[in-house]
Amino acid sequence: MSLEKELHARSGSKCELCGATEGLTVYQVPPTSNGKADECVLLCTTCNSQIVNPETVDANHWRCLNDSMWSETPAVQVLAWRMLNNLKAEGWPQDLLDMLYLDEETLTWAKATGAGEDDDDKVKHLDVNGVLLQAGDSVVIMKDLNVKGGGFTAKRGTAVRNIILDRDNSEYIEGKVNGQQIVLLTKYVKKL
Repeated sequence: MSLEKELHARSGSKCELCGATEGLTVYQVPPTSNGKADECVLLCTTCNSQIVNPETVDANHWRCLNDSMWSETPAVQVLAWRMLNNLKAEGWPQDLLDMLYLDEETLTWAKATGAGEDDDDKVKHLDVNGVLLQAGDSVVIMKDLNVKGGGFTAKRGTAVRNIILDRDNSEYIEGKVNGQQIVLLTKYVKKL
């Protein structure tokens, strides 16, 4: 069964956040590693565009999270938690956050992009040019790097897509090169 069909079956052909039935697309919840259904949600155009472009958020649209935050699907729980954190200043999302329970693994996934942290507390990952890197970005390697334990060299100019940020160290990111998940130093990569 294709990924989209699997998500339609799971969601009943409705947006997994607001319940809309039109303009449904697959959204991979960052940071993803395998792109399977358990790391994706089915979203309507409105939810998708507001998640991708946070500056266009209509807080009233997200009152739907009052229902969808109780989903049994971890990917839906992660998106609900992140959106509620982004909207905390509105007042009502904090009440929902206080009620929302995520198991340890799901909460770690939800926090993986830095959502819910104060800007002063966030570890900032900067590329070789000082450009801010975010989870899910694509970068290019700027220098041939010997991969310890991998038995190969990551060549200069290699694109690394869908990076994962190390929450504790601003110099480390992770990504797949030659099919292997490796740790890269930010001083050797440039954001695409």
